[in-house]
Amino acid sequence: MRPALLIAGHGTRDPEGVTGFTALTKRVGGLAEAGGEPLDVAGGFIELSAPPLRDAVSGLVDQGHRSLVAVPLMLSAAGHSKGDVPAALARETARHPGLTVRYGRPLGPHPVLLTLLAERISAAARDLAEPYAVLVVGRGSTDPDANADVCKDARMLWEGRSYEFTETAFVSLARPSVAEGLERCRRLGARAIVVARYFLFPGVLPDRVAAQAAEYAPAHPGLNIRCADVLGDCDEIAGLVAERYREALDGDIRMNCDMCQYRVALPGLAHRVGAPQHPHDHPHDHPHPVDAG
Repeated sequence: MRPALLIAGHGTRDPEGVTGFTALTKRVGGLAEAGGEPLDVAGGFIELSAPPLRDAVSGLVDQGHRSLVAVPLMLSAAGHSKGDVPAALARETARHPGLTVRYGRPLGPHPVLLTLLAERISAAARDLAEPYAVLVVGRGSTDPDANADVCKDARMLWEGRSYEFTETAFVSLARPSVAEGLERCRRLGARAIVVARYFLFPGVLPDRVAAQAAEYAPAHPGLNIRCADVLGDCDEIAGLVAERYREALDGDIRMNCDMCQYRVALPGLAHRVGAPQHPHDHPHDHPHPVDAG
């Protein structure tokens, strides 16, 4: 039996975000079937919203699967993909004796994501006559490696494209903030800025990015600020999820562990090296004490 694909999402309180995640999960299965390789696909969240990962795993097990490939539907390798999802998967293997799970890597950085981001930026800047800067805004993390990925994405987005320049900001947990990023762009001479929201689906945080950009604009009437759409449910991301599935199935996992805060004593974060990982408390899944390794 071909190993099923388990898509692990973070979760959101925004119904539109849940709808986007569900649609993408179905799209991945549809693309596999259209390609002549039917694949059982299920998706669940580690916190905040239903369905919990537990239900997705149980559904696949009920279909007869004893081997899964789990792909974290996340843009960079931060605490969720490094710790929370693996811990949740450890709990599921304890709940289902005999179940094996191979773990894939997050979606980015990847050229597909940069191309999609560039398309969203172009749509937002369609009628801009003047050169414009791009402020790439990520979620933000306490993991420096994840924040560095967003900075790398911003730089690679600039390379070969006609933006005036690119800068990076974060909406939570890390600096510079959205307002600080916009101010930096202004001081560097930008007269027009496209705020590129580097998120997969609509949600509380992408909405917060747009709101903070809108709050900054009135104090600078000569500055033209546009906000690009999120990446969204599309064939390109579904294809990237399938690529991560095949990598894990073939054992070709190219994880970046050289700067992982759980392996390397980074400044101010040495206490996290080797720290045990625990799954999130999900409102629909009461946790059991399980050694996550």
